[in-house]
Amino acid sequence: MPDRDDVRVLALALPEGGDRLDRSRYDLEFAEDFTGTEVDPRRWMAHYLPQWTTPDRSAARYDLLPGVLRLRIDADQPAWRPDDGELRVSNLQTGSFSGEVGSDRGTHRHRPDLRVATAVPTRRLYTPSSGLVEARLRAVPDPTCMIALWLVGLEEAAPEQSGEICIAELYGHAVGPDGSTVRLGVKAHHDPGLVTDMADVALDLDAGDWHSYAAAWDAGETRFYVDDELVRVVPQGLAYPLVLMVDLFEFPVGADRDPAAYPKAAEVGPVRGYRPASDRQA
Repeated sequence: MPDRDDVRVLALALPEGGDRLDRSRYDLEFAEDFTGTEVDPRRWMAHYLPQWTTPDRSAARYDLLPGVLRLRIDADQPAWRPDDGELRVSNLQTGSFSGEVGSDRGTHRHRPDLRVATAVPTRRLYTPSSGLVEARLRAVPDPTCMIALWLVGLEEAAPEQSGEICIAELYGHAVGPDGSTVRLGVKAHHDPGLVTDMADVALDLDAGDWHSYAAAWDAGETRFYVDDELVRVVPQGLAYPLVLMVDLFEFPVGADRDPAAYPKAAEVGPVRGYRPASDRQA
């Protein structure tokens, strides 16, 4: 769940001549090129945090083009969770966990009063605890929309394992041909070992075009990259199973919508996940 008001935001500039992403330190373990006619259920769930709502509200709207996932918000799409207002979302994620209906246990408890509405099976399709994740994204310059790439705690073992690596949040109002801003960093949520540390990074690029966004992390540090250039280092890391999420949000002003303004769409290209080369077995 995006936090637009409750995070500390820093204005940073893209450093010149920064460190380049070195993939030789990692082994590929998750590769998605979106070449099929349907989202692969061995890799993805096409629902957004389904335990906190109902299936008709959590289901993603999307198209698969050659090599591209096109996430959509449609005019008739219901709000994800009425208690969270008119928010709409289309999301893919690589895992899920929840308790029984009525329980407060589940992946990504973004509010303390959340209770499970739909019990979901535990899925660990891809739940890394260290490594490198990257994706190519093409944002939509619509001020009501945001496309995001996150790693969030599965929370199966303990509710404190809830931290988040926010690889990229691209808000439509901050996307344009004269420069764009990416929000990234670490969010603590309910993890007492973390401190929320988010930043807005000003980039000399149009995020409405294709660009790559990545994070490499271990228990002590998280490094953020855009187009393979290091843009930020956060001296915090996570060492428990994380769920990869890629999602398009709409934050409508109200319930009334003009059908002519829809669909609203953003695009996702290749997604890659790597484990540290040090994990190789002899």
